[in-house]
Amino acid sequence: MQSADHLAVSRHARMRWNTPLSPEHAALLLQRLDVRPGARVLDLGCGWGELLLRAVAAGGVSGPVATRGVGVDTDGDVLERGRRLAADRSLNRHVTFVMGEAAAWQEPADRILCIGSAHAFGGTRPALDALAAVVRPGGRLLFGDAYWEHPPTPEVEEIFGPDVVTLPGLVEAARERGWRVLHLSTADQREWDDFESTFLAGRQEWLLTYPEDPRAADVRTQLDDRLREYVAGYRGTLGLAYLVLGR
Repeated sequence: MQSADHLAVSRHARMRWNTPLSPEHAALLLQRLDVRPGARVLDLGCGWGELLLRAVAAGGVSGPVATRGVGVDTDGDVLERGRRLAADRSLNRHVTFVMGEAAAWQEPADRILCIGSAHAFGGTRPALDALAAVVRPGGRLLFGDAYWEHPPTPEVEEIFGPDVVTLPGLVEAARERGWRVLHLSTADQREWDDFESTFLAGRQEWLLTYPEDPRAADVRTQLDDRLREYVAGYRGTLGLAYLVLGR
């Protein structure tokens, strides 16, 4: 494989999932989501669907009533990665990956995951409204969304936009839209540091392997800028909350 091809696949190569989340925290969230045998699980903005695959496996696929899942995303490359992961775990008959807009999905499900994808609906409040229409009665939603831990600088607010709210504001937005908070937890600093590091790691390794590649200077600048933005900007200021919501 040539260096350009390596660069294309390196972006997410070291990432478990595209959110600040440890395996232990993920296991807690799936426990609270309470996926039952035979449930239909939907992941909107799924990426390569690592958490979706774990949710379906947790619900059970070997009994008389199998749990099934659908992941929806607009990125064909990460969807293909999800299909490979499903096949590797013998879940390809139980999990389907679909290219499409999260906000356009209308088929209901018993358990829904929407993590870091509120922007696809136009923001936090529109997302909570739209997701209420696709969760079945008695269902649950795992909703992951950003919030401000501390007031941002103007430079940081410009990166993430004016619609990010505080944690109390996020909880209140869910309550106002008829959701009940069954579980609340937030990403800790180690989860954030690991997420930001693994987001860069694949391309950092590419730089070390191909320092003379014509793309190297641009990639180096992009990575340095992102790390600088994180360490000097939103580290400790931007939070990520995980809410398990019921109706």
